[in-house]
Amino acid sequence: MFELFQMGGALMYPIAGCSVIALAIFLDRAWTYHALKKSSTPLFHEVERLVCAGHQEQALLFCRQHNSLLARILQVPLKNRGASRAQLKALTEEVGNREAAGLERYLGLLGTIATISPLLGLLGTVLGMIRAFTVIASEGVGTPATLGGGISEALLTTAAGLSVAVPTILLHKYLSSRVDRSILEIEDYSMQIVDLVGEGH
Repeated sequence: MFELFQMGGALMYPIAGCSVIALAIFLDRAWTYHALKKSSTPLFHEVERLVCAGHQEQALLFCRQHNSLLARILQVPLKNRGASRAQLKALTEEVGNREAAGLERYLGLLGTIATISPLLGLLGTVLGMIRAFTVIASEGVGTPATLGGGISEALLTTAAGLSVAVPTILLHKYLSSRVDRSILEIEDYSMQIVDLVGEGH
């Protein structure tokens, strides 16, 4: 396997680097979204219970003790509970949009990796073919062994680039769908608290 890697030429190294970065981003984001989902539901239910019981100050204190995305958003309607529902909704949505932007961190880089990996493979293909034609120009048609190095480099870099790009595209789509679901869930939880706080005023 390492021999094939070496045969692919210098561009195999940035392609390999792209695969490592893509995997690291996926693991980081997958863990972040899992932790968010795991913590958000119990936090919401506890805040909902406290608000329904009339303990809004305790609910605010509870959110301040939990440094999570949903907790920071729910603090907004709880701190501004004297305002109208429309004002609470606008304030909560403003903070929610700002907080939710952090969920998309690194996804742009993942999309870039999915784009440049096949281009790096294509560049390797071009360089490999240039090498092969250079051999032909200087030594004549020669033998298959003479041309094999350049053609192998061309084919290997193309395959490596596509091997990184295809799964990276799928991972990007998967993570993007996870972000969308997380944002919808957070919006639902925050608006339910806005409705509860608004009903009391």
